[in-house]
Order: sequence, then C-alpha cells, then structure tokens
Amino acid sequence: MTGPGLIPREVASLVIELPSWVGDAVMATPVLRAARGACPGARITGLMRPGIDQVLAGCPYLDGAIVLDSRGLMGVLAVMRAVRRLRPGAALLLPNSFRSALAMRLAKVPRRVGYARDGRTWLLTAPVPWDRARRPVAALDYYADLAKRAFGCDMSDRSVELWRTEEEMAAADRLLEGVAGPFIVLNPGANRREKRWPVERFAEAGRQIRDTHGMSIVVNGSPGERSLVDDLCARCGERAINLAARGVTLGSLKEILRRARLLITNDTGPRHIAAAVGRPAVVLFGPTDHRWTTLPGARERLLLSEPFLPEDRVADDVAALCPIERIAVSDVVRASALLLVADSA
Repeated sequence: MTGPGLIPREVASLVIELPSWVGDAVMATPVLRAARGACPGARITGLMRPGIDQVLAGCPYLDGAIVLDSRGLMGVLAVMRAVRRLRPGAALLLPNSFRSALAMRLAKVPRRVGYARDGRTWLLTAPVPWDRARRPVAALDYYADLAKRAFGCDMSDRSVELWRTEEEMAAADRLLEGVAGPFIVLNPGANRREKRWPVERFAEAGRQIRDTHGMSIVVNGSPGERSLVDDLCARCGERAINLAARGVTLGSLKEILRRARLLITNDTGPRHIAAAVGRPAVVLFGPTDHRWTTLPGARERLLLSEPFLPEDRVADDVAALCPIERIAVSDVVRASALLLVADSA
C-alpha cells in the first residue's frame, strides 16, 4: 500500500465498471487484481457488457457480475436498478462516459470514483483529474493510474492476465477438431476497415509459414466477420480451420490462443487475449497508434505501417500517412519466424 485511497479498504461492497472493448477489458485486469488486494473483505462485482463476461470468466478477483448493455436511456436505468439492488459502498468507473457516472449517481452509490472528464465531474464524489496533455497514453497505464488513486496501492505490477474454465477448454477441444499438430491463428478482422491488413496478404503469409514451419492454419473472426473469414480460409486452402463457422466465442478463443504457437492479427482484441495467456503475436498497425495499447512484457512483434512517424505525431490523427497496406508479407513472415524460433528455444 502507498497510502490512503479514495475508496476505503473497509468497504463492504464495491462495483467496478469495466470498459466495453475486449482489449481494454484485458488491460483492466491489473485493476481487478489491485482491488482484491486493497479491499480483501469486500464483495467485488464487475459491471460489464455482454461478451466481456466471457473474456473475464474464471476471474478470481470478482465475486459476481452484472452483465448489461448500458447504451441509451434504458441502459442507464437498467444499470441503476441492478446496482441499487447491491447497495454498494463505492463504485470505480473505468469508462469515461457520462452515462456510467449518471447511472451510479441515480443508483445512489455513496462513493463514486472516476476520471473527471466528459462533463461528468459533478456526478462523481471523487473525480480524478485527467491530464489532457498526456497523449498518447497506454490504456493499461490509464486504468492503473486511476486504480492507484482509488485504492492508494502500489500498481507496479501491470501485467495482464486471463483465466480459463472447464467449459472453455471443452469448447476449444471441439473447435480444434481435425487440427493436426502445431498451429497458427490468423485474425483478419478489426472494428474498422482501414485497420485490416488485406486478406490476400494474410493468406500469402499464412501459406508461407505453414509450408516452411509445418503449421496448420486456424482462422478466427466474429460472427459479423464471417464472410471475411470464409474468404481467407478459401485462399489458404481446404485444410484451414474456420473458427467463425464452428461457432467460436470470446471465452473459447482464450483457450484456443493459449494452445496456438502464434497469432497474426490486426490491432484488435485477440491481440490482448494472446498477451494475457502468454502466447506470441505479430501485430499489424495501420492508422492507429501503437502507444495507446502498449503491453509490457508481451511476446510481440509490432509492425507499423509508418515506423518513422515523428514522436509528436499520433497515427490516428494522420491516417493518410499510415495505410496498413504498406506492411509487406515478407516482414510478417520474418517476424513470425523470429517468434516461432524464440518460442521453441
């Protein structure tokens, strides 16, 4: 402990609202670990959107979960009612949204801690100043710094972690049926098209790695990315395993990535899952700045479309200078080979 925090150690019930994005939720796991250490007697409940509960399944730091879509007025009211039933003594808000603070205020949580931004300062009992000049800042550090203020604890351990359940392991067995020997996972999707490396290059890189290293190819994607996954599998050949077609979930993906030799992915959630389960990844960055998502200790090779961008420029703000198509297949194959050799050493 470093000193008194904004949330008392003796609090009986604590709600922690988790971020909505998969990668951000993974980067918030050091906060959950810190909360359990700082408030050992508290009942800690995670508030999260559907899907994040799968990512965090098995978490030993949470005693329960509220799984709700908090968007819109009805979402705010649903969160208010669910939180009010718990009668928590405090709430820690990791998202920056106005509605997250409004829901906790309406739920009459007596101590509400979060960053003072997005016009919500008056809804918080303990607003934490936000330094607008500090950018880019890794989300992992952003959340950890808030936890340090909230709990008055040492946040030097900022390693991310995830857990697996027996159900997830059984699901992975089914999803990987027919995979012979070691395999790599290709993840061609992303939430924006400009973040996606061209599918034909994913296929070429996958085929070269398969043929050189004797790896099977497994392709991951969400239900909304099914056509993209189908296309990539067709380009890789009939032996490629289509996880989207087999019904992969975020929960089962944790175990699949834990068993994989390597992940090749765009800047998206599975990259963070791989880091949390200790697997190597080649991560492709186009018009998003890698400094927003720095993961200390991760076994990664980051390939930037514009590696010589000046330090004072943010890739997100100069998208035209950072087209992801600049990343060459040969660079991905080389980075993959280096990670595979290091992993087998």
